Amino acid sequence: MALRTLESLGSLAGKRVIVRADFNVPLKDGRITDDGRVRAALPTLNALINAGARVVVCSHLGRPDGAPDAKYSLEPVAQRLSELLGSPVAFARDTVGESARDAVAALEDGDLAVIENLRFNAGETAKDDAVRRAFAEELAALGDVLVSDGFGVVHRKQASVYDLAELLPSAAGLLIEKEVDVLDRLTENPERPYTVVLGGSKVSDKLGVIEHLLPRVDRILVGGGMLFTFLAAKGYRVGSSLLEKDQIDTVTRYMTTAAERGVEIVLPVDAVMASAFAADAEHVVAPADALEETPFGASGLGLDIGPETARIFADAVRSSRTVFWNGPMGVFEMPAFAAGTKAVAEALTAVNGLSVVGGGDSAAAVRQLGFTDDAFGHISTGGGASLEFLEGKKLPGLEVLGWQ
Repeated sequence: MALRTLESLGSLAGKRVIVRADFNVPLKDGRITDDGRVRAALPTLNALINAGARVVVCSHLGRPDGAPDAKYSLEPVAQRLSELLGSPVAFARDTVGESARDAVAALEDGDLAVIENLRFNAGETAKDDAVRRAFAEELAALGDVLVSDGFGVVHRKQASVYDLAELLPSAAGLLIEKEVDVLDRLTENPERPYTVVLGGSKVSDKLGVIEHLLPRVDRILVGGGMLFTFLAAKGYRVGSSLLEKDQIDTVTRYMTTAAERGVEIVLPVDAVMASAFAADAEHVVAPADALEETPFGASGLGLDIGPETARIFADAVRSSRTVFWNGPMGVFEMPAFAAGTKAVAEALTAVNGLSVVGGGDSAAAVRQLGFTDDAFGHISTGGGASLEFLEGKKLPGLEVLGWQ
């Protein structure tokens, strides 16, 4: 079955439309530091406003553990939405209480309100089906239909994502529709050469996607903290770098399988080794087979791929027709260790084909390093959801919308 889309809901004029968005944005001192997820929701919100719907937007933010916590309030998001839409946005100071009911009752056709953080109610993430369903029923009382558009949570069986979609007529918003289309292209008949770039800290977070994509890709480039487990699997010493010893056998097996399938696993030939995990730490470039042969010896730790590796990775990316990238190449938040991530990002902007930045830290990295969203084919809004989709897992938030 295909994903149910907005058209399946018919006329929405005058209807109360609950939009489950993903506004889990980074905040600092009560201000949004990256509004990418808010901007990603605008096409769906504008379509509903233009259709004359009465729009009720809900989302989670952070992990407030089922109780109100001012530092996780969605009020800054409502303010930013108002700026982006160029019109007033009402804000309810609770989720399903009096403030929410009053805000919804006051909506006119084409108006929009944001209700408070869903996770201020323990029912949103409850493992108990009955508790979760009871909260979903309270949410359902605020609307006539549901538009699910928070791709970053479709891998979670939560009240607003799954149960609410069963209680109300429901469909995917434009963002989820686009995400599914792009990720489907990465798994079904992608243009070749097809390169996957994997980084981030842990190999264990990426094992599923490596296994599922091995039969489908031409090469996998390995960077970030996970590279040291791969180098250790080759017998190299990696100093005090991040290392998952319990994954060495698994990594060795994947490298063997890749060789049998003709898939190239490209490992770094050099790395930036530092004296400490700090922005001002002393650092030098070392060959991959001599990471401990630096002034820091066995206490040195790798915080970025080296310049030769960055060049090799960039060449591989630029020569590809399909590229999926998930996970930075180094500790990009520290300027001294951002060069590898920046090199991969720059190469991705030059791909003649489909280039996808796989959400999470990768999306944050490209924006922090000065790249605009439109420089890439697609920036996913859901890191974990993207990976689980590419692993071939069933995602409850999509299945409930008809996706098979």
